[in-house]
Amino acid sequence: MSDIIIGIDLGTTNSEVAVVQGGRARVIPVDGAKILPSVVGLADDGALLVGQTARNQYALYPERTVRSIKRRMGEDTKVQMGPQSYTPQEVSALILRRLKQAAETDLGQPVTKAVITVPAYFSDAQRQATRDAGALAGLEVVRIINEPTAAALAYEVDHPESKNILVYDLGGGTFDVSVVRLSRDVTEVLASHGNNHLGGDDFDAKLVEHLVAWLKEEKGVDPSHHRAAMARLTRAAEAAKIALSDAPFVRVEEEYLLEQAGNPVHLSLEIARDDYEDMIAPFIAETLEAVHTAMQGAGLAVADLHEVLLVGGATRTPLVQSRLEDILGIQPRAEVDPDLCVATGAAIQAAVIAGEQVSGVLVDVTPYTFGTSAWSDLNGEPYPYTFIPLIRKNTPIPVTKSEAFDTMYDGQTAIDVRVFQGEDPDALNNTELGSFRIEGLSDVPAGNVIITTFALDVNGILHVTSREKRTGLEKHITIDNATARFARDELEAARGRLSDLIGEAETVETVETVEAGETAGRREAVAARALIETAERLMGAANAEDRDDLVDAVEAVRDALTAEDSAALGQALGQLSDLIYYLET
Repeated sequence: MSDIIIGIDLGTTNSEVAVVQGGRARVIPVDGAKILPSVVGLADDGALLVGQTARNQYALYPERTVRSIKRRMGEDTKVQMGPQSYTPQEVSALILRRLKQAAETDLGQPVTKAVITVPAYFSDAQRQATRDAGALAGLEVVRIINEPTAAALAYEVDHPESKNILVYDLGGGTFDVSVVRLSRDVTEVLASHGNNHLGGDDFDAKLVEHLVAWLKEEKGVDPSHHRAAMARLTRAAEAAKIALSDAPFVRVEEEYLLEQAGNPVHLSLEIARDDYEDMIAPFIAETLEAVHTAMQGAGLAVADLHEVLLVGGATRTPLVQSRLEDILGIQPRAEVDPDLCVATGAAIQAAVIAGEQVSGVLVDVTPYTFGTSAWSDLNGEPYPYTFIPLIRKNTPIPVTKSEAFDTMYDGQTAIDVRVFQGEDPDALNNTELGSFRIEGLSDVPAGNVIITTFALDVNGILHVTSREKRTGLEKHITIDNATARFARDELEAARGRLSDLIGEAETVETVETVEAGETAGRREAVAARALIETAERLMGAANAEDRDDLVDAVEAVRDALTAEDSAALGQALGQLSDLIYYLET
């Protein structure tokens, strides 16, 4: 077997390993998950723990657990772990070794080479320490690449035109933003800025503070000095943070959290996304200042940016995406998993070094934005049909998103829910997909909360549900083939183009059959007509990019038929067949 070069994202909080096979990048699972916590520890019996098991014991036994070692890379220091002390390279090597083992198990062969990513701001000493860690893990580090470069590779393998891209990387423990210029042959980091001690862990800490404050006020107990209780609160806060990315409310419940005067203390507290976003707003503001600093360092204006890429799990926070869009005027791209895109890019770079052909990262996304309408400000004025997006275009599917709405007046017992597809801030300028009415709401003052949920599955079926929060009263609608809907004139134009192609193909078929009388030629022409008819059927369900590919492939078949070039026709039919197979699976 030939040597395989793996790609590794050696992260501060989490690490991942990926490989390119069959032209596609794939993240390799470690211990059943795609993400390995970058934590190393020793168990009670001295056994080595790497990953989730080490992370689980950190809150209880920090003296024999090491986390965030990446922050110490390049320092002439040692960290304590149990009875021994270790260099940052040694601790990192244990993480890399676990990733290497997982890759070998998955691939069924030894792995000795890797591309490893580092932050753009890493010094030569930090980069060399990363190479040393790889060597200690039994890996030849064939290249060190910058994390923003890897992220850009994951989003786009080929860059025929020069682009200026802002890579916003908000991980668990670190934040950095880089301005990158991409072209076909060169990926250049123009400027970087950030904070080595800012990330999703700080979001968790704010939620933990909130939970502790509630316990003090409502239960008269301070859990701060109870290790086990604080460990549970930390895990609960992280789970709440993740849930609030998709839902407007989350309930944190921990039974028998601790005891007070011999009595058990339970935690049951609802947290609203609005309150959570207020807690973390200062952190987000700090990252936006860093964005401005990086832009100034690159000598670029906002108008010079072409794209914004999101990296790091904390970028799933809706406030992050909305604030970036507000200040930059560009909807950030997040179709590649922000936790995994750096490892994916490292694997793509590894495959290029190995001389392999690499295709783009295949991700199922929605090509349209779906939302509803509500009273809100539009152009500075209150307007009853303001479009409220719930699922943004280019979001990976399947996806479920929820938003909270309030009744407008006292005693309001019914609401109308309208479902729209489009991008215009005025919902009435978008395409209405359906509507329904909820009646029998509670006779209560204005502000009765209605939670509306949009769930889009991989088949393009949209499920919309609205539920009265206080009673659970709900109603829903299902919209088939939501992602297949596009402007009628666009559909008709596409059908017209294909109709012309079908007519020409049938003419060529007749010429070949009657004049040449060749059975093979007639068979190819019949196959061409069948494939073109299938392509027309798929037009309605294809996104704009796939429709263009279909038309181009059909045109190639037509050209080959017209030229009576059997070899070219066989190749064109193969390409069209492959494209149809891809779209139908």
